[in-house]
Amino acid sequence: MVRDREREPATNGVVDKGVDKGVERPVKPEVRDRGDYQRDNRDREKENAVHPPPRAGPKPSRTSAKELDGYVGFANLPNQVYRKAVKKGFEFTLMVVGESGMGKSTLINSLFLTDLYNEHEYPGPSHRIKKSVNIDTAQVLLKEGGVTLRLTTVDTPGFGDAVDNSNCWQPVTDFIDNKYDEYLNQESHVNRKSNMSDNRVHACLYFIAPTGHGLKPLDVEFMKRLHEKVNIIPLISKADTLTPEECRNFKKTILNEIAQHKIKIYEFPDCDDEEENKLQKKLKERVPFAVVGSNTVIQVDSKKVRGRQYPWGIVQVENLEHNDFLALRNMLIRTHMQDLKDVTNNVHYENFRYSKLAVVTDGKVKNTGSKDPLTQMQDEKKEHVSKMKKMEAEMEQVFEMKVKEKKQKLKDSEADLQRRAEQMKKSLEQQEKELEQKRAQFEKEKESWEEQQRAEDMRRQTSMETLDGGKKPKDKKKGLF
Repeated sequence: MVRDREREPATNGVVDKGVDKGVERPVKPEVRDRGDYQRDNRDREKENAVHPPPRAGPKPSRTSAKELDGYVGFANLPNQVYRKAVKKGFEFTLMVVGESGMGKSTLINSLFLTDLYNEHEYPGPSHRIKKSVNIDTAQVLLKEGGVTLRLTTVDTPGFGDAVDNSNCWQPVTDFIDNKYDEYLNQESHVNRKSNMSDNRVHACLYFIAPTGHGLKPLDVEFMKRLHEKVNIIPLISKADTLTPEECRNFKKTILNEIAQHKIKIYEFPDCDDEEENKLQKKLKERVPFAVVGSNTVIQVDSKKVRGRQYPWGIVQVENLEHNDFLALRNMLIRTHMQDLKDVTNNVHYENFRYSKLAVVTDGKVKNTGSKDPLTQMQDEKKEHVSKMKKMEAEMEQVFEMKVKEKKQKLKDSEADLQRRAEQMKKSLEQQEKELEQKRAQFEKEKESWEEQQRAEDMRRQTSMETLDGGKKPKDKKKGLF
């Protein structure tokens, strides 16, 4: 059993450039006697009697936990890991994004208690001429209590300063993808280095202007473009310009808009310890962090503090009642720095790696979001099934449409045939009427002709009889003599 003790931060423990931070140093494992192990066994037996362990399958595992009678030494493994990690050192890359004049450089200097951005090498926004988005990186080696941290800060001067800010996020996304690509190339080498340099962006501090009205369209679009590539931590810059009530309302408005646009910001991990859960809850309540940065040391009640002096009073940077700077520093450096690196490696980088390797295998790239490859494969399977069902429904719809068209064509042809039959019937009836008329006319003409013939025959007969009647008396007269 190893008990970690936290050493109080020393004011003079910084070598070179460092931070005021306590370092956990493991101590020698405590040796337990037989009585301790026997008491543990009795407690375990009572627990099993109340809550019996689940039954094993047909082939039970032979692995079982056994307590040792004395000290063996493998409990010293955390010390070995600690010494190795301290010897190797740590790396962390922090990106700051926001419009000029938001206090990004001042906040970075306040976070690490050193002049990473001085006035000579990094002039203020009023002295910058270029309005295009650039990517500036700065590296510094910080030492504190024997622990070495290679800090890389990435600044984006010119972001949001142009009249047309279309695609101003493209240089930032390209930079993040390039760092992922470099790390992937290092992993893909045949002879890989045992200590590969990690230049991937582990956290992105996005500065929101303290307008009090909500997010700008540029803020929404930028976070939607990058929330699947990097851990986004939203900040309200220059929070001393807002009253406490305005700051609370502004935070609620920002969180509502983030949820409305389905933007994924950094989420704190779940913990089993109640104390850690309380700490997590306090940090979650302060998101987005309303911060104030200052490099000026002011005397307050015989105590030197970093702050900003106004006619109405002094704003202390490291006072939680004035702003959330101290909570941000504790979260970013003291409590969640390793979790930020783990999320970057296990979620964002794995998604990028999966999309890159998918080009080689399938020849196509899909947006994986913030999901692991196994979940992505299951989602692709569901998508394929839904696509097949959709295609089947479309084919059935097309088939029904074609059947309807065929039926309609048959109905149209039947109606055409019916119409033509009606026309032919009417034509035949018309012809029949015409024939009847012609036949009746012919009968009339025939009757009139027959009457004329009869009249002509009667006239001829009459004329013949007349002629015959005139000749007979002459013959009779001639016969007398």
